[in-house]
Amino acid sequence: MAKKRPKVELYSYGIYEPWERDSKKIPSLKEITTKIPIVKNIEFGYVIKIKKGKGSKIDFIINHPPFIDKSGEIAPPFSGREYVNSNDWEFFLGDTVWEPYEDKIGTWELITWLNDKEIARKNFTLYLKGNN
Repeated sequence: MAKKRPKVELYSYGIYEPWERDSKKIPSLKEITTKIPIVKNIEFGYVIKIKKGKGSKIDFIINHPPFIDKSGEIAPPFSGREYVNSNDWEFFLGDTVWEPYEDKIGTWELITWLNDKEIARKNFTLYLKGNN
């Protein structure tokens, strides 16, 4: 019997309540938007829901404007891998900003793949409040 394909839904995107990185709970959506004001503790990104995908591989990348990391180098894109651990699974891909805020202005591109097939892509425009 052929394995059923996972069902994928880009459930929500925009600004979220701060995410507790050690928690399995998905943060609550505050506002649907792709324009993100740069303010302390802002959390932005998207939530994907996957059904019938247990054991599948999720790869993701966050492309961001060039900024200097702690070692004085231009920070590479953020990337990672997760595995779907249930047949009714939610995944939050997002980020926040930190000082200095000026180098976080611009387009942040979030992309997610499921078993090497792109399933979500969203661009967010970050701006300093008052400069939109």
